[in-house]
Amino acid sequence: MIPGKYDAEPLKENFRERFHAAPMLFRSPGRINIIGEHTDYNEGFVLPAAIDKAAYVAISKRNDDNIQLVSLAFNETYTCKIAEVRPLKSWTDYVLGVVDQLSKHGIAIGGFNLALDGDITIGAGLSSSAAVECSVLYALNELFALGLSKIQMVKMAQAAEHEFAGVKCGIMDQFASVFGKAAHAIQLDCRSLEYQYVPLHMEGIKIVLFNSNVSHSLASSEYNTRRQQCEQGVAWIKKYMPEVQSLRDVSLEMLQEHVLPKDTLIYKRCKYVLEENLRLLAACDDLKKGDIAALGQKMFRTHEGLSKEYEVSCTELDWLVQNVRNEKDVLGARMMGGGFGGCSINLVKENAVDALVEKVSAQYTQATGLTLSAYAVQIANGTEEIVQPGEKYAV
Repeated sequence: MIPGKYDAEPLKENFRERFHAAPMLFRSPGRINIIGEHTDYNEGFVLPAAIDKAAYVAISKRNDDNIQLVSLAFNETYTCKIAEVRPLKSWTDYVLGVVDQLSKHGIAIGGFNLALDGDITIGAGLSSSAAVECSVLYALNELFALGLSKIQMVKMAQAAEHEFAGVKCGIMDQFASVFGKAAHAIQLDCRSLEYQYVPLHMEGIKIVLFNSNVSHSLASSEYNTRRQQCEQGVAWIKKYMPEVQSLRDVSLEMLQEHVLPKDTLIYKRCKYVLEENLRLLAACDDLKKGDIAALGQKMFRTHEGLSKEYEVSCTELDWLVQNVRNEKDVLGARMMGGGFGGCSINLVKENAVDALVEKVSAQYTQATGLTLSAYAVQIANGTEEIVQPGEKYAV
């Protein structure tokens, strides 16, 4: 069963009842990444797109310096003063981390009430944390007329994740959430932050996510290990070529000469990143030609690389990709995100989606004993205020 469209009315109603005020309402989407995985922190290219699953924020000003937060999803509240924000290792970090960033940049705000909800699944690799950070920052920017640009908000939201939540994420998640554009992916250069919109002509094709509903404990430690392995490869090359700053500057010949003799595993990790960058650029050409089948084949190859070379997949994700590989109505599939759980992304012929979801769900449960969740996502605009016709505020 694929979930329907999110209804923001309960969020607004809850806000009115709790805070006796009419809120402004904002949404910031999660993202998928079409291709280009684990390239972002290596200053490579990524190809994300914002989706129609989002974090929603209802917000209003207060007359004091208190912050009052409520999460509808967790049915929890939290109150503190602006000057007393601190990490709590909970959902509040993604809100308070943004406040902390504003403070560090010398940007003053007043107290506020904020209610948080949404339909973006947590832990599915859709960047729910970035969606929350960007929706909160965008809301505060509008509420207090801070005058921040989109790119300023992207960088501050990323810093909030680094410094408050303690996750050293690349910039892709926040960038896609803010800069997303309906019917387009974003070819983003993670070094320069130059970007271009690439058309996603998906007539007759649906993007379907299969959530494995597993999250292996290896995820965070192995993510950091992969970063270190890539950095080690760069360091070995840099001894001979001081101009090399990241894997973005490295060629396959450099890897073969300076990394392969020292460590075959680090060579394998770095080689995957180099090849993934090339695959992404070729995939953008496919999209510009409208050749979704060619894109799909590259996605299958990316999964092989992530599973066998970069080794960030898991049994469940491998099963999901392998199981659809010979389905005539599936043009491409791969694991998506950091790895060790979360979703596979699948390009599926529209008229075959329901039957495929039913078939794969039953087989997945039989093979793993786990329940599969499926989402059909559409490509959507980035962070925005939701204003009903004829109204200044969404009330």
